[in-house]
Amino acid sequence: MKPINLNHARKAKTRAEAKAKADQNAVRFGRTKAERLLDAAREQQTSDRLSQLKFDDE
Repeated sequence: MKPINLNHARKAKTRAEAKAKADQNAVRFGRTKAERLLDAAREQQTSDRLSQLKFDDE
């Protein structure tokens, strides 16, 4: 069995975690302005539609 250098293993683990976080951020924040505006418009339409369907039982 070959011995492993713990410093190399620790640094590799840290690099892998940083890469995973970077990938998550790219998905979360890496959208174009048009995509963000489209999502905001869809959310607004959904919100407006739901508020129209609410009953006021006061």
